[in-house]
Amino acid sequence: MTTNALDSLLGRIQDASLRSAIETQVARLRENKDFGLVFEKHLPENVRLLSHPVRRGVTVQERKTESLATWTVQSVRSGKATIVDESGKEEIRAVDELVVVRGFGEPIYPGLRSVDKVERGGEKPFHVVINSENFYALETLLYAYEDQVSAIYLDPPYNSGARDWKYNNDYVDGDDAYRHSKWLSFMEKRLKLAKRLLDPEDSVLIVTIDEKEYLRLGLLLEDVFHGHEIQMVSSVINPKGSPRRGQFSRADEYIFFVYVGSAQVIQTNDDMLHNAGRGRQEVRWAGLRRNGANGRRTARPNLFFPIFFRKKDCTLHSIGEPLPLATDRSSVKVPRGTIAVFPLGDNGQEMTWGLQAATLRENHAHGYVRFGEEFTNRSQQVSAYYLPSGPIRDIEEGRIQVLGKEPNGALIVEYEEARSLRPMTVWNRASHSAGDHGASLLNRIIPGHRFPFPKSLYAVEDTLRFFTKNNSHALVLDFFGGSGTTTHAVARLNRQDGGMRRSILVTNNEVSDEEAGALRNAGHFPGQSEWEALGIFEHVTVPRVKAAFTGKTPSGSDIEGDYKFSDEFPMAEGFKENVEFFELTYLDRNTVAQGKAFEAIAPLLWMKFGAVGAKITKVKKPFAAPADALYAILFDINHWQKFTETVRARNDLRHVCIVTDSVAQYQQIVAELPPTLGASMLYEDYLRNFEINAGDPE
Repeated sequence: MTTNALDSLLGRIQDASLRSAIETQVARLRENKDFGLVFEKHLPENVRLLSHPVRRGVTVQERKTESLATWTVQSVRSGKATIVDESGKEEIRAVDELVVVRGFGEPIYPGLRSVDKVERGGEKPFHVVINSENFYALETLLYAYEDQVSAIYLDPPYNSGARDWKYNNDYVDGDDAYRHSKWLSFMEKRLKLAKRLLDPEDSVLIVTIDEKEYLRLGLLLEDVFHGHEIQMVSSVINPKGSPRRGQFSRADEYIFFVYVGSAQVIQTNDDMLHNAGRGRQEVRWAGLRRNGANGRRTARPNLFFPIFFRKKDCTLHSIGEPLPLATDRSSVKVPRGTIAVFPLGDNGQEMTWGLQAATLRENHAHGYVRFGEEFTNRSQQVSAYYLPSGPIRDIEEGRIQVLGKEPNGALIVEYEEARSLRPMTVWNRASHSAGDHGASLLNRIIPGHRFPFPKSLYAVEDTLRFFTKNNSHALVLDFFGGSGTTTHAVARLNRQDGGMRRSILVTNNEVSDEEAGALRNAGHFPGQSEWEALGIFEHVTVPRVKAAFTGKTPSGSDIEGDYKFSDEFPMAEGFKENVEFFELTYLDRNTVAQGKAFEAIAPLLWMKFGAVGAKITKVKKPFAAPADALYAILFDINHWQKFTETVRARNDLRHVCIVTDSVAQYQQIVAELPPTLGASMLYEDYLRNFEINAGDPE
């Protein structure tokens, strides 16, 4: 029945009070009706929180089994918990036999525990990888990054029925009558939180999917992001095709783009469908230092020689001669006022330059060599690049324009101007093959660490480039982080233009259904090291990101082969990036309020203020304001005057935190600080954030 017909029938009711009552009920039904997409939105979703302490009042399940039976903890004493089920039956169980289960709607008080890090990026901001159930991780990220995320890239479960994802702590298979409602309910909760994280002025949500849920996902996105432009692209990811019995073989998948604010696709030299490279081509400078087994001094002794730079300004003084293999480099006579730079690996191993000394001198004289402007840390290394023979030939033949020279003598060059291209809605790129540049590449980086259906590194890179190319400080989030492809792709984008983009990756540490069965049969259960070692976070994500950044496989050997396509260089070079790995922990509210959980909250504060510079990790009375940190914390309110004096003397601080329960004291102190500084009240702001955000997101 149409709306107009229903209104007409209501108007024929003579009894005014009856008509009014029915109209009221109809109005309520209309408000609750979802036109176009109907599903069970309120299916319960619970999550096992392995790191949450078992204490009075929490709900628990058995840790060793997959049973969904629950108990409420009445008391905990001497490692034993008194628990009661729904019927009121009590029993006593060992605490380590139980795991806390939390239903969405209850507030959490999260912290972060650092488990590993890689630091190769100097003063660049850190990427962050978090081991957590992603709903609670998103609530946590709202505290630090609401309205600040530039791009969200998601590769969620495709709901194929293959028991490859969990809802309410149970794998979902093809026989589940509520499979689609569970998936939609699962996605809706998380997309509503994602919407709050996106920058409302200019950002994009990117979601990949295949034919099993693309129709429902499209309607869900229309509902959650009502009023925003949404586009769908078809992308070839399996040129060989995936057989569908009695149907067409599947060669592509879909990518949804939700444009938020002024977001728009950036034009490049590739329309993604026809021949690539019809627009402007970037001039590629190759790294002068060689890597890998063939790049070692012992393999090519004639390519091991010093380059002398003036200490005062890091400009080139001269290029030395090759050293015989038996000659110690420390015996080389260094001209006065200079420093000798040799081709050394990050671990100090003697490598080689990519050009012979005579060729390097000649090429430098022509402006075909480019050196950095400062020495790197204490390693006495300078970034060095040169133009390969191809670009040199293009310069000589006029295909590359010489626009001028840099202060160090290097040519400023670019290819002849060509039109930029707007990408099509059908993508067909060999670089996007998931088998060749997802699974195979992953096996090269972390041999023996398997992960189902990883995305092509270059597909994720290209997708993000369309929205972050002109934003060198973009913040990119992926809360279905899987093998870590998104962080890897952001690192590649940074290398291509010297960007400072950073990524936040969230993944859990679940094992596959098959692995879970084998582990239980062997007597292992979640929380034990044997179980956790095979989880996604520990077994795949952390090793992959570490290997990509360092250029070393988990066994310590150089990663073999080169990156392809838009930026070709040896994988063994790694990336000049920083990354820290965390586990989400769950804190007691009273402990937080009393200031006894600062060490767990400290990483969140550091992330909130940029994930760069020093991290204040411990309570330091009366206040902490490290010279290399971008924020300061007042722990003892009695010393506020000295604190404000210290803060006012700094011009690099971005934010201050003030530990106090008094709003009046807080406001008095803030009034004494520069108005450009951000300020927050610990621990009140933290607690209020997670209590306000509790419940299903609206």
